[in-house]
Amino acid sequence: MSGGMWRAWMKNRAVLWTGFAVVHLTVAVLGWTLPNQPMGDVYLVYEPWADAALDGREIVGITGPFVYPQLALVPMILARGLAWLGGYIIAWAILVTALNAIAFAVLVGQGRSRARVSAAWFWLAYALVLGPIGMYRIDAITVPLAVLGLLWLAGRPAVAAALLTVAMWMKVWPAALIAAAVVALRRRLTVIASAALVTALVLGVIVALGGWAHAFGFIGEQTGRGLQLEAPVSAFYLWQAVAGVPGSFPFYDDDVLTYQVTGPNVDVVIAAMTPLLVLAVAAVVGLGAYKAWRGASYARLLPPLALALVLAFIVFNKVGSPQFQAWLIAPLVLWIVLDRTRASTAAALSLVSATLTLIVYPIVYGGVLNVQPVPVALLTARNILTVVLLVVAVTAIVRVPIRQASTVTVRTRDVRRFLPAP
Repeated sequence: MSGGMWRAWMKNRAVLWTGFAVVHLTVAVLGWTLPNQPMGDVYLVYEPWADAALDGREIVGITGPFVYPQLALVPMILARGLAWLGGYIIAWAILVTALNAIAFAVLVGQGRSRARVSAAWFWLAYALVLGPIGMYRIDAITVPLAVLGLLWLAGRPAVAAALLTVAMWMKVWPAALIAAAVVALRRRLTVIASAALVTALVLGVIVALGGWAHAFGFIGEQTGRGLQLEAPVSAFYLWQAVAGVPGSFPFYDDDVLTYQVTGPNVDVVIAAMTPLLVLAVAAVVGLGAYKAWRGASYARLLPPLALALVLAFIVFNKVGSPQFQAWLIAPLVLWIVLDRTRASTAAALSLVSATLTLIVYPIVYGGVLNVQPVPVALLTARNILTVVLLVVAVTAIVRVPIRQASTVTVRTRDVRRFLPAP
């Protein structure tokens, strides 16, 4: 097959949608076949929360504490409504696939843009190598909302900001995308107003339901946590455990339902991580704001800035759940759409990082828990690669030219083509 025929075949929408179906079916099935319960949160945590709310026993985030923002309960309840299709786990997979299909359709459009098609194939490849952890977590609901929000940001900032804010009230990480939009977009007041309005509506419903006491409980739930096993900072204690240093070992925390690590002076490290995260995010925002102030274009600045902020949320976080790698999809999809040449390095590295994540969890996760050197080395390699990705994204921000908007006009128009005709 010649190069032109190959490109035409890859741009064929039927082929793209076949790939979409195959990838989602494969990932869904892997959740049933791989070890260490990659679907565990769905049926062990989400389903009981949904049942408790529907039965009138407890509404997490309203009548009781909740580790997530309150809107996270909505898709959990929606999945319960679809459980007649084959059970709660299947219903969850169908819900995630349906939301991804909506965002994928907007991304692909008519299949005429090489950039959009490249971004679509990247998304599918990333979802496949990340595996079931990218489907069977609440993060999977936020990813398509984030993709849509970023794609629509240039043309419909109010709608885009509303989608990103809804996603943020399910899982906090899209706040990084909103911050990037406020910095890079000239219509930042629209973004701020839309995000504020959605937040006010959400808080109004929470108060009306009597949940003000738990309105921001998810913040305390996160800041009060220890060092999760998979977090980059935890590598120090994991390797101490491998070396047999007394007092260094992983353990299961029944309160937050995750594996954590402990060791000498761990409380000092725990206390330092949240301030360090805030400083890292502030530094990236400051760099982006400087570039925007000096006239950097939206199309060149927003993708690496969004990616860098998301990566800062991961690298400096004391919670390092493997599903966090799914957060990279939205900013990388946007970057490929607007500038796939400059996005290629980060996209390639991210695919390796996602592959390592799949190997670590769920395939060799038992070895990590038993502090075996090879599984711990694989986890460490994944975390180092995540740090490298952050460096790549920050370097891209530094290299964004200032006061040269004319070179990116066409790319910005490509974003507008995602919008329906008025």
